[in-house]
Amino acid sequence: MLLPLNIPQGIANTLGYLQYHLQKVMERQHVSESNINITLVALTAQLQQLTQLVANPPLPAIPNTPLPPVPFPPMFPSPTPTAE
Repeated sequence: MLLPLNIPQGIANTLGYLQYHLQKVMERQHVSESNINITLVALTAQLQQLTQLVANPPLPAIPNTPLPPVPFPPMFPSPTPTAE
């Protein structure tokens, strides 16, 4: 930004100071926008994965170990004798 030649030095210094800090704020804003965009891409990918899992849930795993045999005849506790 070009300043008029007859501008007082104090004002010129203040404008230079403000321009410097404005540039720094704009740089930080750019970094923040980049971080937001990276986060948005990652969240979108995770949302797509979750949507696919909900639409096509995986089948439950079949255990590799056989189930224990069921006793025959079934074992039940003996009835408790009642007093008459």
